[in-house]
Amino acid sequence: MKLSIFAERLSELMFEAGLNGHTLHKKLDCGYNTIYRYLQGTHEPTVEMLVTLADFFVCSTDFLLGLENENYSRDFEKCPPFDTRFSELLTQCGISQYRLEKLTGISHSTMVYWKNGTKRPTVDSVIRIAEKLNVTVDFVLGRSKP
Repeated sequence: MKLSIFAERLSELMFEAGLNGHTLHKKLDCGYNTIYRYLQGTHEPTVEMLVTLADFFVCSTDFLLGLENENYSRDFEKCPPFDTRFSELLTQCGISQYRLEKLTGISHSTMVYWKNGTKRPTVDSVIRIAEKLNVTVDFVLGRSKP
């Protein structure tokens, strides 16, 4: 993930909405330092915060991450818990967990944690899955259809 692109996109969306970091952190009920670090390009958001920002600005996570160049207006689904979504994703893409592990280089134990709901993926992991499956990050997260 290129933090500089994420920071630029977030700044752009905030500017268009007439928001500053102080206002955004209050609206999202998160720490001001969190928003500041995003804008400085020094901190990667969690998947949950990425989705919160995308929902707030009514944009795709792919646009926020710089994986799409246009901010198309779309309706997005509410993200299911990732342990549920991960199993659905494997089925929808017709791929085994073993094959996904080999394609992405993500460890077996990490994917088991995801399936059990004991850990959540990082944004980098979700991007890697999306790239290898040739789908959007929003699809991996369950926010959009293929």
